[in-house]
Amino acid sequence: MNRAVQVAMMEAGHTADSLAAKIGVDPKTAARWMNPGLVPQTRHRAQVAKLLGREMEDLWPGALRRREPVWFLPWTQIEREATGLRWYESAVVPGLLQTEAYARAVLACGPLVGDTERHVAVRLERQAAVFDRPQPPLAVFVIDEVALRRGAPEIMGSQLDHLVTMAQRPNLMVHVLPLAAGLHPGQAGQFVIATMSEGDDVGYLDDQAEGRVTKEVSPLWAVWDTVRSVALPRDQSIDFLRERAWLT
Repeated sequence: MNRAVQVAMMEAGHTADSLAAKIGVDPKTAARWMNPGLVPQTRHRAQVAKLLGREMEDLWPGALRRREPVWFLPWTQIEREATGLRWYESAVVPGLLQTEAYARAVLACGPLVGDTERHVAVRLERQAAVFDRPQPPLAVFVIDEVALRRGAPEIMGSQLDHLVTMAQRPNLMVHVLPLAAGLHPGQAGQFVIATMSEGDDVGYLDDQAEGRVTKEVSPLWAVWDTVRSVALPRDQSIDFLRERAWLT
């Protein structure tokens, strides 16, 4: 038995039947979650953890790590513990805001093409680990308009609708950096600044080979201040996303 899940269910007063009813699965499926090595699907894992009052990592240790590239592990841990995230993207929709279809399309045309489905699952699990935890971070995203115009219409329509939905969460803000802003320092590439509970800031940068974590965040703050200042306000960004979704 997965002792952690079994104990959590007992303490929360749940059975396989009651969990199944809350989440909308067959009771036999919920019962299997108590077996060692059997982990709920991505869309169910955060719900189970929330109902049981536990962190996903406590119930299924290493379920996410086992499938991540080794070089990415430090950043996923930072992501899960950060109290604030400031994310700038110039070419694609940020990973934490991607729909499953969009993530699959992006990953299928990159260096991870040989293992696309595994990395799609990891990306969706990261989203749940960050946004569905009891105290999600304050997350601010600045997305270049170019990223919102790239992609097949059948994928981008639902992706833009998803951005509108996410942008209306109280702890999450999406700002569009319009083409009209012209040239700006953010064109040098994507980056994220994570603020930890101790008050320290940690940066993350991606390149064609792999990403890297850095504590030298002063240059990133300078670029962030610039891209944030020329991006559209929150309400105007939501209106922009709605219009793009309607036109797609």
